[in-house]
Amino acid sequence: MNKKVYVGMSGGVDSSVSAHLLQKEGYDVTGVFIKVWQPEGIECTWKEDRLDAMRVAAQLEIPFKTLDLEAQYKKEVIDYMIAEYAHGRTPNPDVACNKYVKFDGFLKWAIAEGADYIATGHYTQNICNKETNLFELRASVDSEKDQGYFLWTLGQDQLKHVLFPVGSMEKKDVRSIAKEAELYTATKKDSQGLCFIGKLDIKAFLKDYIDVKIGNILSTSTDVIGHHDGVFFLTLGERHGFVVDVKTNSDKPMYIIAKDIDKNTITVSSDISLLHKNNFCIKLTNTNWVTGKPEADVIYESRIRYRGNTMKSTIEITGESEAMVTIVEGDASGSAGQSLVVYFGDVLVGGGIIA
Repeated sequence: MNKKVYVGMSGGVDSSVSAHLLQKEGYDVTGVFIKVWQPEGIECTWKEDRLDAMRVAAQLEIPFKTLDLEAQYKKEVIDYMIAEYAHGRTPNPDVACNKYVKFDGFLKWAIAEGADYIATGHYTQNICNKETNLFELRASVDSEKDQGYFLWTLGQDQLKHVLFPVGSMEKKDVRSIAKEAELYTATKKDSQGLCFIGKLDIKAFLKDYIDVKIGNILSTSTDVIGHHDGVFFLTLGERHGFVVDVKTNSDKPMYIIAKDIDKNTITVSSDISLLHKNNFCIKLTNTNWVTGKPEADVIYESRIRYRGNTMKSTIEITGESEAMVTIVEGDASGSAGQSLVVYFGDVLVGGGIIA
């Protein structure tokens, strides 16, 4: 009997080609569209996306199902995001979406339905290391599209049931396959923005849940030089979202280098290195190590933002789900709540949440 795989079909080209490739490999493929909570007042495309996914499933002549994970998405992604911002932290909702929706809710449901695997259109590779017999998340062949950063919460129990068919391909080749197979989504533009929802003005969205509270902008000498709408909406390293009233002779951009939640103030400077100087040691909580804990005497690479620069780092395990990252080389500018992801070469080691 052929192995059964449920493919998360978002209505985009990557998941469409994933289903197509798995079918060609001989898998028993079922397409699944995951329905999630949508905010009011935001242009909603889920119905069109679901229709596109259905059209591709019809082309491939595979079964198609819709999985309603609206409640799980609202609780674990949206409510979490709002709560984190309300406490002055900077969350990564896409990481939470992968952890709780795609590789928890969807995976558990698919296994209960009799699937052997789930598959998604993520650009990353899940490869079993024959020496350790452990699954490793490795960088996508298309480095510009690599999405491993968002998957650092996954573990062996999940990875043994997960396939990433396009992770070993260049995006241009994915498009070519879709066109050759005449898939309905072959020329559809890639989605941008928040997981499942797409383009979303986070600050405008948050203002429906967190009250605007005008605060002062301070210079490094503590002079008041401007104002902002609330420290909750701002992230260390940002250079937008606030107004500097006191102009200087310099036209250099100003960066947020400090936040005071209690006083509702931010400190800005044109010298971004002032922020980096405070981040040579970074404490992580809620850590997860994909193939085992990192070694203390090894130099790893870490990244705080998706597509952000990597930094040479050492990792010290300080608790069951805690670690201390020391930046050996590179500029670090992380905010509490952000994900710090650790790599060794092209292997994703794991990560944690900046405390």
